[in-house]
Amino acid sequence: MQIPGYLEQQFALEDAGVDEVLVYCVNDGAVMKAWAADQKVSDDHASLIKFMGDPAGDLTAALGMQLTDPGPAGVGIIGRCKRFVLLVEDGVVRHVAVAEQEGDPAGDNFPEVTCAPAMLEVLGA
Repeated sequence: MQIPGYLEQQFALEDAGVDEVLVYCVNDGAVMKAWAADQKVSDDHASLIKFMGDPAGDLTAALGMQLTDPGPAGVGIIGRCKRFVLLVEDGVVRHVAVAEQEGDPAGDNFPEVTCAPAMLEVLGA
């Protein structure tokens, strides 16, 4: 899972110049708060990792990251966001990686390109 890896690598990320790691999904604030608690992420404002909700999917749409694969609906992929990571520096997107693959449109089976080690590599750390 991605979040524990980011927790484990938070000091390396900070050393590489990362100010914040924002974790968001198409969900409301209450769900995101519960997910953060489940992942042992503090809601302290000094924490590197912050969870945010995108309940209407507006940010997801603006980024072009809507998961539009048609099925199977039973696994809950309709209306979700793709598994992706952005490196944003001074408001400019410097790197984008999306974990989708044929047969795995949600990127659940091979999320490595969105995990902390991949980001540290992108950062040259």
